[in-house]
Amino acid sequence: QVQLVESGGGLVQPGGSLTLSCAASGKMFRGNAMDMGWYRQAPGKQRELVALIRYGGSTSYADFVKGRFTISRDNAKNTVTLQMNSLKPEDTAVYYCNGYPHTVIPGYWGQGTQVTVSS
Repeated sequence: QVQLVESGGGLVQPGGSLTLSCAASGKMFRGNAMDMGWYRQAPGKQRELVALIRYGGSTSYADFVKGRFTISRDNAKNTVTLQMNSLKPEDTAVYYCNGYPHTVIPGYWGQGTQVTVSS
């Protein structure tokens, strides 16, 4: 069984920072060969891709987080990290990690981690 466990969310004031972590495990996980992404879903909205890191390490970001968020990965540890700076209230959402463009196994999403940006 593949398992993705996201952590690091919380309540932060506008302008603050958070670091999200994603730990992947399971015999079927082939994360080392997969492009991975951080996604988010705000209430009433569809899930959207925030940042992408390819197996080789190249990255890309959604325009709305460019310059504020940084994605990284440690292939030896099967972890993916999202450093979030200069947070805005509109960044409030549940954040998930998963494969890109396909989920690590069809239809699977972890529990996510809640990020709330509010004064």
